[in-house]
Amino acid sequence: MKKIIAILLAVATIALVGCKGKSSATKVGVSMPTKDLQRWNQDGANMKAQLEKAGYTVDLQFAANDIPTQVSQLENMITSGCKVLVIASIDGTALSNVLETARKKNIKVIAYDRLIMNSNAVSYYATFDNYKVGTLQGDYLVDKLGLKNRSASDPVYMEFFTGDPGDNNINFFFGGAMDVLKPYLDKGVIVCPSGQTAKAQAATLNWSTEEAQKRMENLITSNGYGPKGARLDAVYCSNDSTANGATNALLSAGYTADNFPIITGQDCDKVSVKNMIAGTQAMSVFKDTRTLASKVVEMVDAIMKGSEPPINDTSTYDNGTGVIPSFLCEPVFGDATNYKSLLIDSGYYTEAELR
Repeated sequence: MKKIIAILLAVATIALVGCKGKSSATKVGVSMPTKDLQRWNQDGANMKAQLEKAGYTVDLQFAANDIPTQVSQLENMITSGCKVLVIASIDGTALSNVLETARKKNIKVIAYDRLIMNSNAVSYYATFDNYKVGTLQGDYLVDKLGLKNRSASDPVYMEFFTGDPGDNNINFFFGGAMDVLKPYLDKGVIVCPSGQTAKAQAATLNWSTEEAQKRMENLITSNGYGPKGARLDAVYCSNDSTANGATNALLSAGYTADNFPIITGQDCDKVSVKNMIAGTQAMSVFKDTRTLASKVVEMVDAIMKGSEPPINDTSTYDNGTGVIPSFLCEPVFGDATNYKSLLIDSGYYTEAELR
């Protein structure tokens, strides 16, 4: 009888230890800006799945593109005991106060895809090579429009769209593209009839498809663009949500796949990939969020073990308080010629999802 009681006590002790271990799993807060864009849904889902697989408890929140909501969600994550915060900020300049609270509690902060500015609470930055995103888009336009073999007597006509002015990434997306394209603008090989080539003029609040569509509609009206009107050869767009807005406006203006301007994008969202297949968007830069999520999990693991997270850039990203140690994943371009191998064969999408 004593032996049976001893065995039962041992089993109970093991069960209690097991329960204690499970309840004390490290909690990670993941803050995404919105559910309204496909890419943030995918980023959040990938992050949560991979962190949970690695043994972490995950508090995933979406902030509906509302800064006070994101601040409130981060405050709750801090209060609830998160040891690491992974944050894709709505506005990279608006989180200083809440992140100062995190810093004082020794909570590590990983800026995710969007650099958080003017805060010394940011420990690391995980992103793609955002400057390369822009150069890929610019190089694609140079190639497809044959800019190297053209002169001012045979120019191309182009308009420009980038993203939210509060997102530090537009400095790299737009900057990379313009480093490629500006020499052609300066020589008159590219002509922008609206004259709106500055970042502030090309910006799109909240990366909104609706705002991009309104602006493209205004450009169509003011410049007389149309299949039977003024010529428009290309629209540079920094990402897919702005590309979708431009595409919608151009379709309404009567353009078809046979005469559609070349439109760039980024993220390979489903709508844009379908547009590429249909011939109404030329390309999109693919940033595999599974790769980025995996790198963030490695960073979190290293932080919790007290070791150095994986870093491959210590010079590019200064957030105003100093250079933030970063890991940059490689982006690649996708178009109608390679989307199957890039997106379907890799398991990112199924063929049915792109019909």
